Amino acid sequence: MNHDCFQDALRREGFEVDRRVLAPGTVVGEHAHPFDVRALVLEGEIRLTLDGVEYTYREGDIFVLPAGHRHAEAVGPDGVRYLVGRKGASASTHDESRTS
Repeated sequence: MNHDCFQDALRREGFEVDRRVLAPGTVVGEHAHPFDVRALVLEGEIRLTLDGVEYTYREGDIFVLPAGHRHAEAVGPDGVRYLVGRKGASASTHDESRTS
């Protein structure tokens, strides 16, 4: 999906939109967010483990995480850059690394 179309769709649905970059090899242990997440991978790779099952997302893939859903994250060897939308409680106070 075109990232401009994805971003427009997120905004129409009330999501706050941001771009993120995570360094190669970044690992984030199991956690949950108090907001819904929808993301489009722009470059690189991220693996999400949900309910014991690992899913790999690469350029052009979209992933969705409902608020409160526990997951772990692992970034591939080239890092990952993604467009992310957040909606719900505390969506604007999340403090991951930001990029423009």
